[in-house]
Amino acid sequence: MPQEAEQSLPLVRSLPNGISCHVVFCNRSPRVVLPVWINFRGEPQPYSPIQPWTGQRMTTYVGHPWMFRDAQSDDPMRVNGKELYLPREQNARSQMSLVNITLPVLTLRERCLQVVRKYVSAEDFPRLEIAKTLQEDLADKPSLQRDLRGIARRVEQRLLQERQQERQQEHASQHQHERS
Repeated sequence: MPQEAEQSLPLVRSLPNGISCHVVFCNRSPRVVLPVWINFRGEPQPYSPIQPWTGQRMTTYVGHPWMFRDAQSDDPMRVNGKELYLPREQNARSQMSLVNITLPVLTLRERCLQVVRKYVSAEDFPRLEIAKTLQEDLADKPSLQRDLRGIARRVEQRLLQERQQERQQEHASQHQHERS
C-alpha cells in the first residue's frame, strides 16, 4: 500500500534527508529572482526574492530541488547552467557552496516575446498586427508548473531508457552465459 501512495507523487520533489547543505544563492543577473523550493509533494514553495547582483545564504538538504524564476515575469532562470538545482552529498561536505543564478540564453524569438509581454498588456495581444501564431505564443506565458511537468517527463524518459539498457545488458549476459 505505501508503494501506491509513493507512485502517485511527482518524480520532481524533495526527498526526506537529514543531510544539510549550506549554500549561497548568487543572483548574477539584472533581474529580481524568486527562489522556489519543490516540496515533498512536488509543489513549488516560493522564498524571499533575491535582488540583482546579490546573494542569499540558505540551508537546504541533499535531494531538495530548487528552481529560480524572474520575480516579475515568471520567466525561468538558469542555476549553475541548468533549469534545476539539486544539492548533492558533495555540497554537504563543503563549508558553503555557491549556486549561480543567471539569465538563460534565449532565441531571438523568445527574447522578443519576453519584451512584448513586458510592454503590452495581455488583453491587447489580439489587437497587435502580427501573425495569429505570434499572438498565441504571447498569450502562452511562462509557467513554473509546465516547466516542472517538462522536467518530470524528461526524468521519466531517462529512467525508462536506463531500465531498458539494464534489461538489454541482462539479456545479453544471460545469452552469453547460455552459450558457454
